[in-house]
This record gives sequence, C-alpha cells and structure tokens, in this order.
Amino acid sequence: MSSFTRDQNASGSLFAMLGRAVLASRYLLVVFFFGLAGGLALYAIRFLAKLWGLAGELMTMPEEDVLIAVLHLVDAALIASLVMIVVLSSYDSLVDRLAGEAEKDELRWVGRTDYANLKLKVATAIVAISSIHLLQVFMKVESYSQEGVMWRMGIHGLFVLGALLLGLLDRLTRHGKAEENESV
Repeated sequence: MSSFTRDQNASGSLFAMLGRAVLASRYLLVVFFFGLAGGLALYAIRFLAKLWGLAGELMTMPEEDVLIAVLHLVDAALIASLVMIVVLSSYDSLVDRLAGEAEKDELRWVGRTDYANLKLKVATAIVAISSIHLLQVFMKVESYSQEGVMWRMGIHGLFVLGALLLGLLDRLTRHGKAEENESV
C-alpha cells in the first residue's frame, strides 16, 4: 500500500470519526429538552397557584378582573403548549424519532411537524399570546399611558406581520404544492 493511500485512509477515518462525534453530540440537546420540561413543571405549579388564588377570590372579584385572570390562565396554557410543541418536534427531528411511540400514543403530528411548520406554529402562538396581552391592556386601558398602549399595539402588529411573512415565505418555498405535512 502506498503512503498516499495510507494517508488518504487515515484522513478518511479521522473525518468519519469526527462526523460520528458531531452526530452523537445531538444527544446533548436532551439536556435542554429536560430543562424545558422542568421549566414547564415549575410553570404548571405557578398556574395551579393562580387558579387556586382565582378560586379563592372568585365571588368577591369584579367580573372584569375574573375575565382578566382567566385570560392569564389561557395565556399560560398557550405558553405551555408552545414549549411542549418545541420540545416534542425538536426531539423528534434532531435527536431520535418518536415514530413508534407516536403511533401508539397518538402523537402522529410530531413526526409531521417539520421546521417550516414548527416556525409557523411558534409564530402563531406568539401572535395569540400577544393578542391576549393586548386584550388585557384594552380591558384596563385607563391604567396605561397612551404611549404604552401604542407601543404594545405596534409590537403586536410586528408579531402579526412576522407571522404573515413566515406563512407567505413558506407558501412561496413550497411553490403552491399541497402541504406534505398535515397541519395540526
């Protein structure tokens, strides 16, 4: 065997080993996903505390305040759902397929959520969360300065514009084809 072939084999095996190491490093993402699940558990405790507080004051609170408190709960549910969508679809895409578990646990949508679909889901959830915050502001508009309300409306408008542009970009890149992945 010539020295050139030996050098080529050595560099080829080095690149193969580096490639396997880079590919194996994707399992480090599991730490982040468990961290998000832990954060979700802490957020669930806070949600329960808010719900308990609402239940305790339900009969003495003005109806408008009850509605705002319920909107806070809806907001928390949207945020929790967003975190779960990101964790499940990212794990499925980057670490390990959940195909076997998906079929028996009825999580088939996880395998159909690609990055374009995930970006749209995240953008839509952000718009929904922003809408709830804006609705809360409108219900107590007298508590906010005109400038504060305008800033909130402008920021919300940017979120809506961003979501629309992501949807348009997705549609253009798919060239009008029927979507391969079903939407959830």
